[in-house]
Amino acid sequence: MATTQTTILQRCDTRYFGPVEYDEASVLVFPDGIPAFEQSRRFLPLRQPINAPLLFLQSLSDPDVCFVTLPALAACPRYRLNIAREDLGALQLATSRQPMIGSEVLCLTILSIEENAPPTANLLAPILVNLQTRCARQVIQVESSYSHRENLPIRMAACL
Repeated sequence: MATTQTTILQRCDTRYFGPVEYDEASVLVFPDGIPAFEQSRRFLPLRQPINAPLLFLQSLSDPDVCFVTLPALAACPRYRLNIAREDLGALQLATSRQPMIGSEVLCLTILSIEENAPPTANLLAPILVNLQTRCARQVIQVESSYSHRENLPIRMAACL
């Protein structure tokens, strides 16, 4: 006799998406929070096909906190990581090498969207998510030529 596992959905209220139901297994956990938002440690990634490839990170503790992100490789196809060993260890990743984007980590850039200005991407301090544990952290690249305010599209010389 086959057994079926029932998924219990949780519900959170959001400012921009209304009430959202989610599975606990989809939550990203930031043990240290995100700088300036340390009180928010659990985020729900939300996708909307109309806004692809954007990914929204909705705080589960504060309906008003939602980050607009973009996969780093969508912003800069040749994006490379240079993450400190301390940050790799905090994410429970091997500290002897840089992780592979897509297979080991999800790498997101937070977008800054200001009125009357083009959006910019923070490639200097991406959000990394360990794909096995869903543990996440915003990290600062070491010895990087990337900026925290890269214009979109990103400087083509840096990406080609």
